[in-house]
This record gives sequence, C-alpha cells and structure tokens, in this order.
Amino acid sequence: MKKILMKEQTEIKVSGVLGFIERKVTPFGSGAKVICPKEYMGKRVYLIILKD
Repeated sequence: MKKILMKEQTEIKVSGVLGFIERKVTPFGSGAKVICPKEYMGKRVYLIILKD
C-alpha cells in the first residue's frame, strides 16, 4: 500500500458539514480501519489525525 505524506496543520475550515463522529483507528490486517455508521456509505468524508 502506498504511504500518504501528511502536512502538519493546526486548523482546518470546512463548509457543508453534515455532522461529525469520533472513532478510534483499529488494526486490520497489515493496515488500519475506522468504523463508521452504514448511513454514510458512499459519502465523502475527511479523516483528521489528532495529536494525543
């Protein structure tokens, strides 16, 4: 799988937001996954990585 380079930022502005949920990334094979409700299937989403 191709590694995606991320640019670190502290702020993001997004319009037209339907809502948001917070989930934990879990292991899945040799990668990872984030589970979300089926109602969002086929929707465009943004995954924001937070510093803990």
